[in-house]
Amino acid sequence: MPEYPKVTVDGKTAVVIGGTSGIGEAIALAFAEDGADVVATSRRADAVADTAERVRDHGARTVETTCDVTDRDSIEAMRDAVLEEFGSVDVLVNSAGVAARTEFLDLTVEDWNRVIDVDLNGTFHACQLFGRVMDEGSIINVSSMSADLARERLLPYCAAKSGVNALTRCASRELAPDVRVNAIAPGFVMTPLTEEEYSEGSELRRGIDERAVLGRVAEREEITGTAVYLASDASSYTTGEVLFVDGGFTRNAL
Repeated sequence: MPEYPKVTVDGKTAVVIGGTSGIGEAIALAFAEDGADVVATSRRADAVADTAERVRDHGARTVETTCDVTDRDSIEAMRDAVLEEFGSVDVLVNSAGVAARTEFLDLTVEDWNRVIDVDLNGTFHACQLFGRVMDEGSIINVSSMSADLARERLLPYCAAKSGVNALTRCASRELAPDVRVNAIAPGFVMTPLTEEEYSEGSELRRGIDERAVLGRVAEREEITGTAVYLASDASSYTTGEVLFVDGGFTRNAL
């Protein structure tokens, strides 16, 4: 009988940028629980320390190092600190992101640049800097279903995530066959930042529940299974893909 690869990250070393909050934090902790050594990083040293403690609680090793995705030198310094500790990186997750909720005609250049710089440029820098040192493995970019939607007051975010999808597909070709590059496109996910916006009874929540095939928003832990799959050897023939995890929202034509 053939031996099929398992959906596990046990024994791997993973870096999760934007891994101290929201979806990124859930992914980092899921990796640690499954047996990976995990570096969860972001700009704030206190958040990095707090998440590192939770990673260690799962028996995983980590390095406490901050990272500002708008600063290429910061990403490079973080990468080098991880390499010094672990020698190699098997998995990179790019989950840092911001949004600017502004009407198009009121959108400032500063807000446009900030979202593009974090969501798209930061992903590019990390993919390139880690792609140069990863002998093999998996890069996972956290995109959004918004990349395929015309959402009101979210122009920079939608544009940036569309760029992330294109970057994912093109980088997958450039880094093949040794490094696979894929993206996860979550739908509406409940996090500490979205709890009030997606609360039961709100107008937005009613619209989500009506259109999503599964009739609800997601918990952030429901995104982690896709991340573990893409980081694992079970996805060894999957690259250049954008996997929608949106409860059927995007493809549900009205």
